[in-house]
Amino acid sequence: MTEPAINQAIFNWDGPHGLPRFAAVRDEDFKPAFDFALVAHDAEIDTIANNPEAPTFANTITALEIAGDELSHVSSIFWNKAGSDTNEAIQHLEREISPVMSRHYSKIGQNEPLFKRIDALWESKDSLSLTLEETRVLERHWKGFVKSGAKLPKERQKRLAEINEKLSSLGTNFGQNVLADEKNWFLLLSDEDELSGLPDFVRDAMAAAAEARGEKGKYAVTLSRSIIEPFLTFSERRDLREQAFNAWTARGENPGPTDNREIIAETVALRDEKARLLGYPHYAALKLDNTMAKDAGAVNGLLMKVWEKARLRALEEEADLARLIAEEGKNHGVQPWDWRHFAEKLRAKTFNFSESELKPYLQLEKIIDACFAVAGKLFSIKAVRRTDIAGYHPDVRVYEIRDFDDNLVALFMGDYFARPSKRSGAWMSAFQSQHKLPLKNGAKGEIPIIYNVCNFAKPAEGKPALLSIDDARTLFHEFGHALHGMLSDVTYPTVSGTSVSRDFVELPSQLYEHWLTVPDILKEYALHYETGAPMPEELLDKVLAARTFNAGFNTVEFTSSALVDMAFHTRPPGDPMVLTTEVLAEIGMPSSIVMRHRTPHFSHVFSGDGYSAGYYSYMWSEVLDADAFEAFMETGNPFNAETARRLKENIYSVGGSIDPEDAYKAFRGKLPSPDAMLKKKGLAA
Repeated sequence: MTEPAINQAIFNWDGPHGLPRFAAVRDEDFKPAFDFALVAHDAEIDTIANNPEAPTFANTITALEIAGDELSHVSSIFWNKAGSDTNEAIQHLEREISPVMSRHYSKIGQNEPLFKRIDALWESKDSLSLTLEETRVLERHWKGFVKSGAKLPKERQKRLAEINEKLSSLGTNFGQNVLADEKNWFLLLSDEDELSGLPDFVRDAMAAAAEARGEKGKYAVTLSRSIIEPFLTFSERRDLREQAFNAWTARGENPGPTDNREIIAETVALRDEKARLLGYPHYAALKLDNTMAKDAGAVNGLLMKVWEKARLRALEEEADLARLIAEEGKNHGVQPWDWRHFAEKLRAKTFNFSESELKPYLQLEKIIDACFAVAGKLFSIKAVRRTDIAGYHPDVRVYEIRDFDDNLVALFMGDYFARPSKRSGAWMSAFQSQHKLPLKNGAKGEIPIIYNVCNFAKPAEGKPALLSIDDARTLFHEFGHALHGMLSDVTYPTVSGTSVSRDFVELPSQLYEHWLTVPDILKEYALHYETGAPMPEELLDKVLAARTFNAGFNTVEFTSSALVDMAFHTRPPGDPMVLTTEVLAEIGMPSSIVMRHRTPHFSHVFSGDGYSAGYYSYMWSEVLDADAFEAFMETGNPFNAETARRLKENIYSVGGSIDPEDAYKAFRGKLPSPDAMLKKKGLAA
């Protein structure tokens, strides 16, 4: 039997500006490409580990930095496909390749001759005349090997590798189960009574979703956030809101093959065992090592300080909603499927505007333009749309990011619309990270190739895509991450772009959100989709005045999730659903609100390892971003050139090449307190 041919299009990126030729890659090409790339990487690692020359930074660390090019190429294309446009064949290979990749990297991390070389460099680092960046890169490699078990006895190394392999498979299964529940559930509506209260933009999105599912002429409520949230906000049919809400919050908890509860229990237990094997008291201690927070006490201290204020505010908000319900002659309390609906009515009553009045001014195309315009004002870059270059899906837009001297800085792709084959949420990732090291082909360094993925409702043919204010913030947030990758200016891939501590990585993204509501930006880009008229100043003033409306609800949703995440990873393992209930009871969770991410679909924490014991990071970074934007406002100019220069040089361009605390202090002169963040949320005393 002949071996499958290797499709070189996976490895040789010879499209425009070094992009992959996505259309040339078929699903069946990935397996043989992975097989080839893993063997090639093994050979490179063996060469480095068994080099007869004494270890140097160049022949060990730099060699590791540029090794595995083929594996990086196939991985970046495959995992993009798995997240943004999956199918049964891709999911099957995902389940197969996840444990293989885990074994591969465990083998490298426990390679004794290789670690001896790295350890020797680490022990003699003070005499090597390394730059700060090189010292950081060496530290990353050394700590990575130690956390892979390089210092453990063989039997414990073997057990650690087994744990990592199993965790990889569990995370893949968790994510696929959530996607299956999201894809398989939808609620078809057709009668006008069933559509009561829904504005045209919601109906249009639901009609497009129904047509995509073969139900033309009907309306589909789906579990995509861009449809389910506006449905819960505007639908007058309380019974349908309850039905849709229960389906949304039951993702990953439905009995049968997509039930994630056993996966979560096993994941938490294995993470605890892993931490103890490595000498940590619990998994949070392992994950928080080398973060700004440092330990669980600091994390829980911040979360509880905010929780106490947020809970009190949420109870006040609930009382306001209960009064509104009573005024309408209804005799029910505030349930979770009621909150968004009556909060929207209360906002309309309090501030004399509604989401439906605002949305016609928030066209996707114009908000994308606003993202680029802000980047131009701050960082002197521009986006050039390339309609002649194909992305990885027909919906994907490709842009050149150039400086004002027309030099190519990066490539950017925007993938904005929801589809059943795409996992929920929004994220930034990279096909290629910026660095300056020489490559096998003789080139020196690579430009970043960055993409954003969102899940906005795709409009019907000929209709514009209209965003909520939260959608618009998401767009700015993810482009802030993209800028962190695209503006990177470092030498080594390991510290490029967003390769920073988890509780620092959200600073560039959350900070960028602030510029969405700068009045000059809204005046120029918030244009009515029919008339082209700018948002009236009166409406703009109302939007700005309502920024902290519903702050208790929003903060309770988030903070409860973060506290439960920390409890999973600091307390002894047990039944995670029981622990969730216990934690929510301890903190006094209002019954009218649920966690932003209920445990069975808490993908940040259980679909992979990214935000485990790390969901708090959004709030930690929020302390930083509130203070960082204040640096601009103190000048009286949200685009102050000198402040923008410091921001780029010390935050957006340095990646992980310097300590995040040092980076922030170089920008701001000091570390912040939570006060600016509490003020921004409207929760200051």
